[in-house]
Order: sequence, then structure tokens, then C-alpha cells
Amino acid sequence: MDQRTELSEFLRSRRARLRPEDVGLAVHGGRRRVPGLRREELALLAGVSVAYYTRLEQGRGQNVSASVIDAIATALRLDRAERNHLTHLVRPATAGRPRTGAVRPQRVRPAVQHLIDSMEGVPAYVLGRRLDIIAWNRLASALLGDFSALPPGQCNLARMIFLDPAARELYVEWEGKAADLVALLRLDAGCYPDDPRLAALVGELSVKSADFRALWAAHNVRDKGFGVKRLHHPVAGPLTLAYETLVLPADPDQQLVTYHAEPGSSSADALRLLASWTAGEGREASPSALPGA
Repeated sequence: MDQRTELSEFLRSRRARLRPEDVGLAVHGGRRRVPGLRREELALLAGVSVAYYTRLEQGRGQNVSASVIDAIATALRLDRAERNHLTHLVRPATAGRPRTGAVRPQRVRPAVQHLIDSMEGVPAYVLGRRLDIIAWNRLASALLGDFSALPPGQCNLARMIFLDPAARELYVEWEGKAADLVALLRLDAGCYPDDPRLAALVGELSVKSADFRALWAAHNVRDKGFGVKRLHHPVAGPLTLAYETLVLPADPDQQLVTYHAEPGSSSADALRLLASWTAGEGREASPSALPGA
């Protein structure tokens, strides 16, 4: 992915969502040709020259200081995830992540696999780069999809959401789930702009899914945190589950995701039913690493 193009499109998209009145600027008559803030207005708010900001937005800025990045982020009212993304786009060599696509294979420590296997009654899986699902327990596979049945290299959450029709039936708020995943994938693109497998994934989804193309063009970024998901499972029926996302300290590119139901709720009963069914089926847990990941 071209880093200069990514930076340019991200900054323009953030400018377009702000109106002058949103940031305390007076609007002087006449019809505005472009939506949102003009470059000169953003430069004024950030305390930089128009020429300097224009070069930056065109991907021609060099040696941009942290203070300038912070000033532009503040002027654009970026949240924490967006600020981090901007830093990766502007200063990839100093943002704490390697630029090269020659990233190491994704492997889950055996202790992590043992941990999620021992979480009986709690669906749990590990997300790696590119939203690859690189480890899971039986209940997660029963709840969200048979991960072990997917071909090597295709066990990917974004591929499942956008290319598997069953996902639209499973997630009650499918549109919100899809938007969240694309925003996460954007963060990865900023961290690893030269990852060929990420570029291939984005290309495939762009060709095969109009929904993905529209969401990708919005340039939204978001961290995965916590919240509530409503599901409609073909065996367990309707479930309302809270999820938590924990970054694994030994590898910040790996995130442990767990789901749980409120004690005493109908969702807790449904989850126990699914766990019982899963135990009866004897479904296999995941391997500790996916081939080719």
C-alpha cells in the first residue's frame, strides 16, 4: 500500500467531516466548493503554514516533529486510535513497528492456547495481524464458526464477515461489526504498509464485497476494546454477550478476545447449551499456529 496516498486520503477524510463552525471558525458568505474544513483553515488551527500542511497532506512532508503531529491531530479532533494511525502514516520508521513486509510468522505461545482451552463456558480466540484468527477454543468455534474447517491462510475474521453469508445471519448488528473490522484493518495497514498478505486481503475483499469497498474508502480507524454483541445462533438461538479484548504483553500484535453472558440470563443458559453440545460433538481446539500465518 502506498503510504503517501494513505496519508493524503486519511487527512482529507478527517478534514471533510469537520465544519468551520464545529471548531469555532466564522463562515464568510458564499458557497463552499469542498465539504468540511479547507486546508488553510486546518493550517490556521494547527499553527502551521498553509504550504507546510499542503506538502504534508500530499505526502511530501519530511522530518515531521511529534509536536506538529499532535497539533494537527488536535485540530482535526482525532481520537487516540486516529492519532496513533496518523503517527504511523507520517513517521513509519519511528512509530515502533517495522515497515517491511517480511514480518515474522504468527505463533501463539502454548501457554496461551492452554489458557483458552481451560476457559470452559467462555468462547475465546486470539486475533493476530490482518485479523487472522490464530488460536481458539472449542466454544468459540461453535459460537462463531468452524475455524478448523477453513483452508490454511483463510482463517480470517474479515473474510468470514464479508464473504460468508452465515455471518450476516449470526450477527444481529452486522453493519456495525463490519465497520469495526474494517477500522481495525486500517490500523494494521498503517502499522504494516508493506505487508503483501494484507494488501492481498484488502484487494480480495474490495473485489468481492461492495460493503467492504465503501467502508474501506471511509478511512475510519478504531481500536478493538469491549462492548456487547447480539447474536442469533442456529443452535443456541438469540444471545446477548459482552466481549473483552486483551492485548497479549509478549506480542502486541496478538489480542485475546473473550465473550461472556450475564449470570442468570437466558444468554447464559443458551451458552451452556452450546457448550454442552460442543462437548458432545467433540470438536477439536485450534492448533497453536496456523500454517503460513
